[in-house]
Amino acid sequence: MSNSPSPPPGSQDDDTLAAALATQPVSGPEGPRLALKVDVDTYRGTRDGVPRLMEALQRHGAGATFLFSLGPDHTGRAIRRAFRPGFARKVQRSSVLSHYGLTTLLYGTLLPGPDIGRRCEAQLRAVRDAGFEVGVHTWDHVRWQDGVAGASEAWTRHEMEAACNRFADIFKEAPRVHGAAGWQMNRHAWRLTQRLGFDYCSDTRGTHPFVPLYEAEIMGCPQLPTTLPTLDELIGLDGLGPENVADHLLRLTARAPPTGHVYTLHAELEGGRLAPVFDALLAGWKAQGWTLVSLRDYFDTLSARDLPRHEVAMAAVPGRSGTLALQGGEFLAQFA
Repeated sequence: MSNSPSPPPGSQDDDTLAAALATQPVSGPEGPRLALKVDVDTYRGTRDGVPRLMEALQRHGAGATFLFSLGPDHTGRAIRRAFRPGFARKVQRSSVLSHYGLTTLLYGTLLPGPDIGRRCEAQLRAVRDAGFEVGVHTWDHVRWQDGVAGASEAWTRHEMEAACNRFADIFKEAPRVHGAAGWQMNRHAWRLTQRLGFDYCSDTRGTHPFVPLYEAEIMGCPQLPTTLPTLDELIGLDGLGPENVADHLLRLTARAPPTGHVYTLHAELEGGRLAPVFDALLAGWKAQGWTLVSLRDYFDTLSARDLPRHEVAMAAVPGRSGTLALQGGEFLAQFA
């Protein structure tokens, strides 16, 4: 058994958008599927970014899954990450202040953190009513991302149940999909993805859908991992900026793997100053022949009982500080 993580995609050289569009992916009757997963981290992202993203997606005829942070916005408390290796460099190159705004960066420190789910109930329901899939990202984004790694079962259950209960209060139904904040998980969270009744989750980075194992314990809820790098991981590295990062990503999707792709975007970025980049991506993916879908539509094309089992390991991803939950080697593949 190997538990070394799969190499993160996105390491090949960048080419022009024209070259990317010239190479069409292998296509079925409806084209290969690229699922769009929208992580909504903050009050500002929910209030301002989500409506902009809805408009762009509708204009391009694209589906998507919106995963919401449903409790307090304590973004300002992320200042504690300043001592984490690589975090200061990421902040500098990705222009955090310009994307999130000063007010957001003070929530939870000098300013009280607004309750996103309570303040934005109407906006959240509008996303569902417009035909987009909705699900759970987290309760308190910073608290989860910075605290879950070493948290107890009680702490983990409290956070996940709080998010699920708030989701049910708003939408009058239980959530069916979960995507962990910052791709951060622990053993208790893996187990709770089963106990809380999710149909599938997107808590990991990897290359294709799988059933996760954590330290040889099978976790029955399928994973639909993010397969492509995110904009904040790319911008500022290897000469990439807002003017050419879409070309780079389109080069990575010029040929379709058998199981398609999952791309994670952020309401604060693609729904903000990087909206033109996302518009270029949507147009480029359509030109490449991709069908842009929600995680639900993507999952429905799979045979869940036939998914391979893979270990999950915590490892680094280029362009992001700390470690993330990554898809590792296939379980007992050597005996298959």
